[in-house]
Amino acid sequence: MKYPKLKAGETPNTYLMESPVTEADTLQMAQQLAMYRLSKGQALTDRRLVFSRLQTLLQFHEDEVFALLLLDIEHRVIGFIELFRGPLERASVYSREVVKIAIEHNAAAVILVHNQPSGDPEPSQAVRTLTTTLKNSLNMVDTQILDYVVVSYEGCVSLAGRGYL
Repeated sequence: MKYPKLKAGETPNTYLMESPVTEADTLQMAQQLAMYRLSKGQALTDRRLVFSRLQTLLQFHEDEVFALLLLDIEHRVIGFIELFRGPLERASVYSREVVKIAIEHNAAAVILVHNQPSGDPEPSQAVRTLTTTLKNSLNMVDTQILDYVVVSYEGCVSLAGRGYL
């Protein structure tokens, strides 16, 4: 990973600043690092780290974003794809498109993700209903939903952790 204002430090995974950075530079670097950590082949072993990376990627979007974290049979990342965007709380999610993407990438499992620009990560009834619909659709093509994570600047809420899956 290369950033124009950073150079590698002597200790692995450390960096030194070559010049002053703005807040926007810092946010961009954090998002790039989070995306790098969710790149192809990365094993998802720590739920808290996954939530942290998803929060870094999605917490500042003004529009609601629905995304898929596609995983192989061993729960290694195949890819992270933003599928749908919409104004606050109005992003439309189509089961057919979610299934199509899972099949195209040969995903054995997925983590569904959406951000909540309002700041409240508490899953709504609509999210729980959508989860059931997507679970039924993906089960037909042997793709498991491991979790549905709602992300906001206040934190992340796991539907699996709440017992909704």
